[in-house]
Amino acid sequence: MTDGWMRLMAYADDGWMRVKLHPPRTQSISIPTPNNLKGKLGKQSYLEKAITEPTGLADDEYAYRVRFDWDEQVALPGALIVRNEHDKEFYLRTITLEGIPDHGKIHFLCNSWIYPAYCYQKDRIFFTNKTYLPHQTPAPLYKYREEELEILRGKGKENKRLEEWDRVYDYAYYNDLGLPDEGPEYVRPIYGGSAKYPYPRRGRTSRPPTKTDPHTESRLPLVKGTDVYIPRDEKFGHLKFSDFMGDTVKSLTHGIVGMLDAVFDSTPKEFDSFQEVIEMHKGGIKLPSFTKLREKVPTKFLKALFRSDGGQMMKYPMPDIIKVDESAWKTDEEFARQMLAGIHPLIIRRLEEFPPLSKLDPEVYGNQNSSITKECIEGNLDGLNVQEAIQRNKVFILDHHDTVMPYLRQINRDTPSKVYATRTLLFLKEDGTLKPLIIELSLPEGDKFGAVSKVYTPANDGIKAGLWQLAKAYVNVTDSSYHQLISHWLHTHAVIEPFIIATNRQMSMLHPIHKLLHPHFRDTMPVNTVARQIALNANGLFEAAVYPRQYVVQWTSSLYKDWVLTEQALPKDLIKRGMAVTDPKSPHGYKLLVEDYPYAVDGLEIWSAIETWVKEYCSFYYKSDDMIVNDIELQSWWKEICEVGHGDKKNEKWWPKMKTFDELTETCTTIIWVASALHAVLNFGQYPYSGYMPNRPTISRHFMPEPKSRMYDELKTNPDGVFLKIVTSQLRTLACLSVIELISRHSEDEVYLGQREPGWTSDTPPVEAFDKFSKKLVEIEKKILERNDDPKLKNRVGPAKLPFTLLCPSSGVGMTGRGIPNSVSL
Repeated sequence: MTDGWMRLMAYADDGWMRVKLHPPRTQSISIPTPNNLKGKLGKQSYLEKAITEPTGLADDEYAYRVRFDWDEQVALPGALIVRNEHDKEFYLRTITLEGIPDHGKIHFLCNSWIYPAYCYQKDRIFFTNKTYLPHQTPAPLYKYREEELEILRGKGKENKRLEEWDRVYDYAYYNDLGLPDEGPEYVRPIYGGSAKYPYPRRGRTSRPPTKTDPHTESRLPLVKGTDVYIPRDEKFGHLKFSDFMGDTVKSLTHGIVGMLDAVFDSTPKEFDSFQEVIEMHKGGIKLPSFTKLREKVPTKFLKALFRSDGGQMMKYPMPDIIKVDESAWKTDEEFARQMLAGIHPLIIRRLEEFPPLSKLDPEVYGNQNSSITKECIEGNLDGLNVQEAIQRNKVFILDHHDTVMPYLRQINRDTPSKVYATRTLLFLKEDGTLKPLIIELSLPEGDKFGAVSKVYTPANDGIKAGLWQLAKAYVNVTDSSYHQLISHWLHTHAVIEPFIIATNRQMSMLHPIHKLLHPHFRDTMPVNTVARQIALNANGLFEAAVYPRQYVVQWTSSLYKDWVLTEQALPKDLIKRGMAVTDPKSPHGYKLLVEDYPYAVDGLEIWSAIETWVKEYCSFYYKSDDMIVNDIELQSWWKEICEVGHGDKKNEKWWPKMKTFDELTETCTTIIWVASALHAVLNFGQYPYSGYMPNRPTISRHFMPEPKSRMYDELKTNPDGVFLKIVTSQLRTLACLSVIELISRHSEDEVYLGQREPGWTSDTPPVEAFDKFSKKLVEIEKKILERNDDPKLKNRVGPAKLPFTLLCPSSGVGMTGRGIPNSVSL
């Protein structure tokens, strides 16, 4: 006889509750001894009374004792079968067996919802925390390992509606963004599965088609959107659910945005000055009457959405970018610094040819090369000519020309946005900071090939100063939109989802790579589902608040064609952009050409720590390349990612073959980097930097004022007013602030890089390697904070006195501007 205890939670419609006694019954599956090739199924055991041990239980967790008959003639239990004989599901956290002579405790890390037995064709099975490659699996467990994967792949449910208790991971196209039943203007393409609109696959959600289009999946209002099928174990934990699905997000459905439009359209209120924008964060700002809105929207939703008392005063937290100095964001120094140490510090590249050349097909787009001449900039190169400055690695470019130009004609024609393709040249000064040299704004040349471009240079006085400030704003519109839609959504959220699906379908929880990657997939599928409900959808938040409007997803699809997984590795990205070169003498193997490049300096240390951890972990399980080649689950996983999950890119030659240890470890390091550190940089600084809209506008509503126009003349007397007329409107600002404040926060149950649940494996060397990794991250964080205090490193803090902390691994709860969660969780 041996004792065990089960740590579980139970969920009912009215909230968390204490479960009744004897809900599940369990059976052990013993691993055979060498002389006994048959596994033994133990007797059924029922859960007994609640116990007060172990300590450390959360308020909604309960532990129960269960006793098993154990025959000393057979080996240890390798798995447990759990059957729920109640009519309510419960969440099973862990099972721990105690009292086995000479073996201490045996842990089963479950972390799964268990539904009543009648919901399943087979009872649930949970394996110990041991790790096995497929060929190492004890024979009596092997069939259970295979059966579990068949269940997760949805065998027998390929064309059936999936229920909440189903545990099926399957793929679908992005065919749920349109609203064809509401009219032709809400029809959207299906993304994925075609050469015209390639896209990563999403998880299958099993909703019926719309009435008017059998190929478009219907959508639910977000308040009911939690009924959308996602494997239950992927759904938010209740703390994250409470944080994320609170009144703020519920308020931002298609209907609410539409009603807000109606209210604000009748009262054309705009921000008149930067001070009025700041007042929104200080004492609050008075808004138009909400009488019309209250007829349809509960007051508590208004309170959440507008941070008001339900009346007419609205107030948001003070963004860090203006906390110390309210005008530092306007300086050229801060404008340039944020390209190295802001929320989008991964686009700037070293200029290698002059003038800058376009890679767009001239037969389709005509001549798109830059119109900038050397005469425009040579007076600001500290005595160097252009070629000397380029040869000395002194000239850099923020280039949003080729990514924008193909869509400009239809965006500027079909939407209220008025946008330019932009190029910004910068010069590296002796103190390590960058200074802007020139900005080029380009438009398509009417109905012809080619581009019409104008250039603007820095100025401090008169109309030229106003035009220069506007030119920087147009650059920030293109950069912030690329940040939000491409770098953030597409390159982290969307591309990671196929890896999550394939990992669950093709690799058992016993597999070492599953155990390695699983913490980095937490909450991504539900977050992406919510994004399709409120942000990517027709007339959703992105269409309302980011300049491509109805073309937002179409734009991301066109740029997905350029996505290459291997180039997401930080070192390869830096080398490709000309920001780094290999250097065997460096601790991490690379030399930066801008030494004070905070994102790259901190990032390379984080990357190196992840890479070392991954290599030490994988080397414990894979002793040769042949073991990788012959790992049937690993090879099936990789094949499905390449051919299905990212199937629109399956014929591209860059995919690693997954035949060597280096290919395996670099792929896993890249996945972890993208899901954790890269996403953290792009997400958790959004409110600190973008919460003050003039610093990071996402829409421009007018072209640059031309001489003799009313707006041009107004630049002489009211340049700030002209700026605010051109960029995002008051309504769009409010909608943006509500969302970015929400997603910039860390929830109470956030799990950060370097943290894992105790007992995740019984293998000692991987545990020791992970502990070393965790300690290394603590050291890195200390060094980051020390660098921020070094006055010689001017890019670390800058004129706005906003330290770069986005790659500090740890964080508290809330909006901190730091912290690297394990996964793409918001």
